[in-house]
Amino acid sequence: MIISELSLKNWRNFRQVHIPLAERVFVIGPNASGKSNLLDVFRFLRDIAKPGGGLEQAIARRGGLSKIRCLAARKEPEVEIAVELSDEVTGDSWRYEIGIIQEPRGRRLPKLKFEKVWKAGRIVLSRPDAEDDKDELRLTQTHLEQINSNTKFREIAKFFESIRYLHLVPQLLRQPEAFQGPGMPDDPFGRNFLETIVKTSEKTRRSRLRRIESALREAVPKLKNLTDTKDETGVPHLEATYEHWRPNAGRQREDQFSDGTLRLIGLFWSLLDGEAPLLLEEPELSLHSGIVGKLPGLFHRLQRRSRRQIFVTTHSWELLSEKGIGGEEVIVLTPDTEGTTVETAASFEDVKEQLDAGLSIADAALPRTISSTLRQLDLSE
Repeated sequence: MIISELSLKNWRNFRQVHIPLAERVFVIGPNASGKSNLLDVFRFLRDIAKPGGGLEQAIARRGGLSKIRCLAARKEPEVEIAVELSDEVTGDSWRYEIGIIQEPRGRRLPKLKFEKVWKAGRIVLSRPDAEDDKDELRLTQTHLEQINSNTKFREIAKFFESIRYLHLVPQLLRQPEAFQGPGMPDDPFGRNFLETIVKTSEKTRRSRLRRIESALREAVPKLKNLTDTKDETGVPHLEATYEHWRPNAGRQREDQFSDGTLRLIGLFWSLLDGEAPLLLEEPELSLHSGIVGKLPGLFHRLQRRSRRQIFVTTHSWELLSEKGIGGEEVIVLTPDTEGTTVETAASFEDVKEQLDAGLSIADAALPRTISSTLRQLDLSE
């Protein structure tokens, strides 16, 4: 199942959004245009649906509804999200809509303006309902998060719950003890990435590490024998051999791996970890341009097997230079005083003409993300 369409109202940078989504989605735009905020819509739905989550917690994690609501919304208080889901294998189609407002007084809790679900065009949930009218406190919780209430659409609750995000920060992985305090829910930056690996069943873990090692040998010369291990205190580690003039002298653990090696391991593990939608932010970081240019092809080959939807934010010319990337797969963000606009690259006539002429998305669409006033960076007064 994939998210085939997204509509937003007053979410973060976005005043109004209505955009079709492909199986492989590349999001491009200037700095601070809202690329991460666009992906956060899907993390938000996951945070509502997951066990122990819920609407109130998902909004609190983001600083409250006032931090989510678009600054250009003016007198419109509500935040609205709508997603359409489709499954080419089963032919099923779903639509989920949620509108959120805030109590005008008291604890000022977030509550539902509406919550609706359609399956194959037929409505299966419409709130507020008669029970909500009797007890408005019910509107502080979605039916999406309640097992006893989502029976008719639990399939999409499980789908949202399964959405994955990992933006591995090598320093967190190398020295987790240096970063005090509790970790973030769902460990988005990989502080506990090694624990995630060792908690995976041994058969699956060994299979994935073999496949990752095979791919790494293409990108990281001399690396072999990637495996997981534990030290004398039981702390998990990754270990590999770098071929060396002295036999068996090149054993290294993750604290000696390069940033690029660690980010590749995290990326490859995420790609192999399930079939749920995967959210990737700037996967090109720390990687050689030659490797970055191969990533879209890697995504495509994996998707042919699993039909897994992948969302990628990027600034990289090398990543977008792959000629197989179509204009309908690229979302262009354009900031404005009334909020960021969102369009597919295929909707721009000049981009379509350049793609038809044989240019890549990097040539045709990426220049649109460069500020027209950018001439040089200057720190002088």
